[in-house]
Amino acid sequence: MTGRFIAVVGPSGVGKDSVMEGLAAADPTLCLARRVISRPATLGGEAFDGVSERAFRKAEDDGAFILSWHAHGWHYGIPQSVALEVAQGRDVLVNLSRAVLPQAQALFARFCVILLRADHDILAARLTARNREDAAEIERRLARADFAMPLGIPHQVIDNSGPLAQTIATIRQHLSQTACDAGQSNQKIMP
Repeated sequence: MTGRFIAVVGPSGVGKDSVMEGLAAADPTLCLARRVISRPATLGGEAFDGVSERAFRKAEDDGAFILSWHAHGWHYGIPQSVALEVAQGRDVLVNLSRAVLPQAQALFARFCVILLRADHDILAARLTARNREDAAEIERRLARADFAMPLGIPHQVIDNSGPLAQTIATIRQHLSQTACDAGQSNQKIMP
């Protein structure tokens, strides 16, 4: 059986990387996808492969990515190796943009989406604490926090305003109860 492609989406500052790292630490059968991003690795955040915009575009032209997109002034790519992991039966957690969810859904038979949410004040505090964006960029990101999901994308909404351990436990319970097959219904899950 193929593995599950588990997309984790949500607004900037919601804690996608922390949640994914916590899930992988709690369940060693979960694999974390390592993104390629056209920003310097010195800016911190998630573990990623930082490349120049030119190198990113070349890799993209060469077919190195199964999914790629542009957001917040950077280019993001998911390496082809993720598809191989899923084909070999591994469940892979992927920090993804909602813009490419329809493409991902078309690529993977066992596809599911975890949509993380958090209170506005918590998002603002987290964005400020990570010290990667100026005040104007933080305001732009907060203005986009209540985005709409693409139509036809089944997803589970999970609030990450509280303790990280509680969010991880809630997601683990959900993942233990779903195969992430096509046609699952949207659900809202609160820890």
